[in-house]
Amino acid sequence: MTALRLDWDDLRLFLAVVRSGSLRGAAEQLAVNHATINRAIKRLESELGTRIFDRSPSGLALSQPGELLVPHAETMEQQIFDLSRKVAGVDERPAGIVRVSLPHALSQEFISPIVAKFARAYPDIEIILQITNAISNLNRQEADVSIRAAYEVTDDVVGRRLIRYMATAYASPQYLDDVGSLELGDGAGATWIGWDTQNEPDWIATSPFPKAGVRHCFPEVHSQLGATAAGLGLAWLPSFLADMDPRIVRVPNVEAKPNRSIWLLLHSDLRKTARVRAFVDFVSAQILNEQSRYTA
Repeated sequence: MTALRLDWDDLRLFLAVVRSGSLRGAAEQLAVNHATINRAIKRLESELGTRIFDRSPSGLALSQPGELLVPHAETMEQQIFDLSRKVAGVDERPAGIVRVSLPHALSQEFISPIVAKFARAYPDIEIILQITNAISNLNRQEADVSIRAAYEVTDDVVGRRLIRYMATAYASPQYLDDVGSLELGDGAGATWIGWDTQNEPDWIATSPFPKAGVRHCFPEVHSQLGATAAGLGLAWLPSFLADMDPRIVRVPNVEAKPNRSIWLLLHSDLRKTARVRAFVDFVSAQILNEQSRYTA
């Protein structure tokens, strides 16, 4: 029996079609043209001597041979990822690209000054920010480093829990003037700016102003900051971000409480990569050197 000669790049494109559900979707995902994807699928089918997709007016569906091919292609994909990480892990020179995933809340005032200082200290390292509230899969090399605000991290990665930050209630000065009884009672007559549409009752009940109503939904820190500055209501915000906004103030007599922690995460294979280690060490030092900013 003749041994199969399957090209990894064709298998990579095959997996993209499986995951996106169409040739067009795979082409958009990988930033290649439709014909490139189509040729890869035809080469695989020619080498295997069978169809791996059934085609119909409604689209593509995996054939039985195609279904058998998927786990083997995924195994090869993981082996490529593992090899790539291990090769990158022997890099000893602090130069090249570091891809950093972080949420929108940390993408402006928090990270920009740190990256600016880092760039001056390491001019041969380029930082590419991937700003997303989705959790990047470091095992699949979606990023080299992930900066995350979370209560805990359960991923199979190397993690540094840097600091647990405080949060408290904020409002615009004008809003505090309009509801001047806030510091005297339970917040009746005031309004919280909502975070989401499902967990508000539990959150409001344990807030400093449980009788305050809740209106609107601003499910992200920067939108909350803007809404608070515009006088829409009260907001419960991370102090290290909200204290930097001159448009708003802390609500008097409300105690700041511990909230999430800031984590730096990376895959264990990248611990010895010079450029990644340089970035992680630098960011850790910057945050820990400003502890009072996060814990006040």
